[in-house]
Amino acid sequence: MAPTPPKTTYRRVMLKLSGEALMGPQAYGLHPPTVARIAREVASVHEMGVEICMVIGGGNIFRGLQGAAQGMERTTADYMGMLATVMNALAMQSALESLGVFTRVISAIPMDQICEPYIRRRAVRHLEKKRVCIFAAGTGNPYFTTDTAATLRANEMACEAIFKGTKVDGVYDSDPLTNPEAARYDRISYDQVLADHLKVMDASAIALARDNNLPIIVFSLDEPGGFRGILAGEGTYTMVHG
Repeated sequence: MAPTPPKTTYRRVMLKLSGEALMGPQAYGLHPPTVARIAREVASVHEMGVEICMVIGGGNIFRGLQGAAQGMERTTADYMGMLATVMNALAMQSALESLGVFTRVISAIPMDQICEPYIRRRAVRHLEKKRVCIFAAGTGNPYFTTDTAATLRANEMACEAIFKGTKVDGVYDSDPLTNPEAARYDRISYDQVLADHLKVMDASAIALARDNNLPIIVFSLDEPGGFRGILAGEGTYTMVHG
């Protein structure tokens, strides 16, 4: 008899990853072993019966703000960044399906040959059928980040929490990579994150989560088993809440 998976705190969650999380040790692009490792983390949570939404940034390929800073029109640069998120979503879909996890890439910009257009009811049905849904192309609009897209889709899909995977194990009062005295918060309010300009997610994403009372759980993506452990009630993380 197969072992019973641990009971989980949440039934449906949004996992938000930066594009840089897929680079591994490289300075640019996709690092297939890193993509495969993250896919295994997601698959281990899927085995618990959790319904999983994902949003992945595109900064490992192209970041709209950087393009705009170099003289490109902001709207065009943002659309290019959205296309980068589709590339990352397809890579993650391939890695998950190699593990036997049925996955759908759902794009806010229609591109029917490679992924589905965003239709909320269809996406909800995929989740109910235990398919992982990767939402790509942001919100489909320039001037909005993938943080905001993740929060928007999490609300639309009735997710119970957003899991923000980072390089550190929570939210600190300063950068722990440069300040060894930085203090980690176990819990922190949306308002304090905004007031102290803490780099959890951008301000519009935090405000949208606050207005809908959607908790954000910040954890280390580099910690093996961290995603699954938190869902089982263990591990180190920071919860941003009301």
